Amino acid sequence: MIDHISLQVADPAASAAFYDRVLAPLGSTRLLDFGQVIGWGTTQPRFWIGPVTTEGAAREAHIAFAAADRAAVHAFFDAAVGGGAEVLHEPRVWPEYHPSYYGAFVRDPDGNNVEAVCHRPG
Repeated sequence: MIDHISLQVADPAASAAFYDRVLAPLGSTRLLDFGQVIGWGTTQPRFWIGPVTTEGAAREAHIAFAAADRAAVHAFFDAAVGGGAEVLHEPRVWPEYHPSYYGAFVRDPDGNNVEAVCHRPG
């Protein structure tokens, strides 16, 4: 359903380093780089960041990236925490969403709630 998504970020270099680190375990790489505007994906950029271009503070967004398996959720989490990200929720099953929902949540450099999720059973 979603073709691509883009976030405005306060510090494109810091955010790029964060997303390079946490998206690699999920199979995504930096595909396009226009300096302060950068896109990641597998075959084409689906996730973008760029500098803040509007007035006022950005509001928190929630982004959930698909993980192939639970090991990838852990690798995402370890990469984020290893880079200093704030932990919101460690990897675990979230049965209130559905019995196989396995996710981990961290904050990116701009305070966004970033998740890796696997929907496959254990």
